Amino acid sequence: YVKICDVYGAGYFYIPGTETCLRIGGYVREDIGVGDAGSFDGVNHVQDHMNGDDNSTYWKNTRFTLKTWTGQETELGTLKTYTEYRINFGNSYGDYSNGSTISANGAGGWQARNKSSALEFAWIQLGGLRVGADESAFDTFIGYAGNVINDTIVPYGNFQTNVVQYYFDAGNGFSAVVSLEEGSGEVGTIDSYVPHVVGGVKWTQGWGAITGVVAYDSNYEEVAGKVRLDVNVSNELSLFAMVGYGSDNNLNDPTNNVDALGRGFYKQWGGNWAVWGGGTYKFNEKTSFNLQASYDDWKNLGIAANIAYTVVPGLTVTAEVDYQNVGGADDLSQGWVGATKKSNIAGILRFQRSF
Repeated sequence: YVKICDVYGAGYFYIPGTETCLRIGGYVREDIGVGDAGSFDGVNHVQDHMNGDDNSTYWKNTRFTLKTWTGQETELGTLKTYTEYRINFGNSYGDYSNGSTISANGAGGWQARNKSSALEFAWIQLGGLRVGADESAFDTFIGYAGNVINDTIVPYGNFQTNVVQYYFDAGNGFSAVVSLEEGSGEVGTIDSYVPHVVGGVKWTQGWGAITGVVAYDSNYEEVAGKVRLDVNVSNELSLFAMVGYGSDNNLNDPTNNVDALGRGFYKQWGGNWAVWGGGTYKFNEKTSFNLQASYDDWKNLGIAANIAYTVVPGLTVTAEVDYQNVGGADDLSQGWVGATKKSNIAGILRFQRSF
């Protein structure tokens, strides 16, 4: 027997003997990708077991994700937690001829399997104060770059980090955030007691929203920012446009023993500026079309488009086509996805059961 808790939305119930409301959810996902390695989806230059020839094959990944939410009212405000744990199994996308293969466990080569598990989120929030593992406010506060699967063909910021942040909501459409962040990875993790700092403001109304975020990278003493406009054109059509600009004077500093390629934890795009735009059109309750186009200062171009169809409630099938054109004359290192040629096209089919 459980008692339903409807204060925080559907799916919550009281933990017996407590005033804490709990919700359990997650998803099981299967991704199948084909095509060029430079668009996240393909696996190229796989050695044939019989004659040694180079082949291409599927990129496949199966994921199980478990999520939990809790909520409880206190004299200091709502006490909330959120956790998300992911387990992956599949092969690694990329080109196996030049060591550019990528997998969640950092292993390369065709025999290496993407068999990994990770705690993606685990945070505590009391009122507006949040601490723990989260994605950077540089991305979550302003929003992801569209409803496509591969929205980082031209990247717009890094994600997972430990945070200490404060959210303010005035209740009239104005909100703001200040976030102290640790970063992640060899380039992104802070190298002293000085944290990265992110600040953002947002104005939300029925027609859409205007958002701005600014980030200070304490490792390289560089600044990056993004401004975004969301417009709800109709019940069926929503559009967005986002512009990013960042300094990169120190992001190639060889004394750090890291080749950052001009990309820090926040300014991940090539060069100083980048733009992203796109939208979603809902044909009906079950079917939607999603599009995103992106371009940066290094002339990297990314296009992603998909059709998402809800077969039955909780089961969605998405078919997406992705394209990347690497900027620069001959320098493929200016790309982001480990491309081995200038133009790359690929596709991905996703089956996801959410609960």
